[in-house]
Formats: sequence, C-alpha cells, structure tokens
Amino acid sequence: MKNAYLLILASFLAFGCSTDQKQSMPDTLPFQVAKAYGIENFDQVKKISYTWNVQRDSVNVFSRNWSWDIQNNEVGYSGPDTTYTYSLDMPSDSLPDADKGFINDKYWLMMPFQLAWDTGYEYEVAENVPSPLHQTNSTKLTVVYNSADGYTPGDAYDLYLDENNRILEWTFRRQNGAEGRTWTWEDVQDFGPIQLATMHRDGEGNRFIWFSDVTVE
Repeated sequence: MKNAYLLILASFLAFGCSTDQKQSMPDTLPFQVAKAYGIENFDQVKKISYTWNVQRDSVNVFSRNWSWDIQNNEVGYSGPDTTYTYSLDMPSDSLPDADKGFINDKYWLMMPFQLAWDTGYEYEVAENVPSPLHQTNSTKLTVVYNSADGYTPGDAYDLYLDENNRILEWTFRRQNGAEGRTWTWEDVQDFGPIQLATMHRDGEGNRFIWFSDVTVE
C-alpha cells in the first residue's frame, strides 16, 4: 500500500490553479463533470480546509492538514513536524516542497474542478464501458496530460462516470502506460455551494485515501 501511495503522489503533482469561473465554460464532457460538482458556484468559495489521510498499511495512517485561502492565493500546511503558510504567487522554483503534497492532495479532493481549471491535457470518451472494480455500466473519460507541464507530466486518468457525469471510479496510469490502479470515488457530501467526494477505496473495499475535517467558507 505504501508503494501505491508513492506512485499516486508522484503522478498527481500536475498544475497550478485558476479559479476564475466568470468566463464561459465549453460544453465538453470534462466541464460537464466539473458542473456536476458545482464548478459554477466556485466563485462563492473563499477558503477550503481539510485533512488528507492515507492508509499506508493495515494500521498506519499518514495525514496532512491544508487550508487553501483562495482569495489571497495562500496555502496553510500542517504536518507531523511543522506548520507554515506560503503564497501560490511565488515563483515556481521557490515554492516549498509541501506544494507537491498540496497539489497531490487537492487532486484527490477536487479532480472534477481540476478538469475545468487545468490546461494542457487531451481527452477521449467511450460509452457503455464497465467500471474496473464494480463492473458498473459507465461512460469512460480518459484524460492524458501533456509531457511539458507540472511536477510529473504525461500521466493519464480514466474516469468512469454515471449518467449524471459523477465519478464512480478512477484509474491512474503513470506516463500513460497500459496498466494502472483503480479506486472508488464515493461519500460525496455537500459543502456549501459545492460537492466533494471524501472517500476512495480499493478493489477489496478498504479505504485508501479519505478526507476529514472538511470546511468550505
């Protein structure tokens, strides 16, 4: 399980954020997924705080606490050994190492919104595809990021969507390889004007990554 965690951590370090939702959004499937979770309301959000948890093995849990001040473009980090705040307006080569964790953890919580915020990816759509874990009939949205941007470029994600464009399961494929690992996308809850999934389980139903202490202001 620890190896799986490191693999996902490396893969999700992708892109900076743009939360300007005033511009018109194209009627593409990635944007429809973002809309299904409330992207059109995101301009009402000032701050998001949460604890990201990963089950490293049968007994050990690792956690990180984040506070994303969207209005001031600042991130607050609290881990096992230190607590500090940094600005996302800093030059990319000056950002602290914790920013890699922030991007990683934010993708686990806000992937639907990243589909609207990110640039530099291509996507494909396939209908009537059984999801890998539960064999649920779904629409498969494959997103492949380019090889130039982000901490670990070139990775691919297969999102298995229900009829309402909600994510049922997702598969990460490092460097767009043929094989990947799949987790659920569940326990979707209302947080103010948006919705967020707070639990990701593996094929055996074991929790892998989950979120606690989530607040949206």
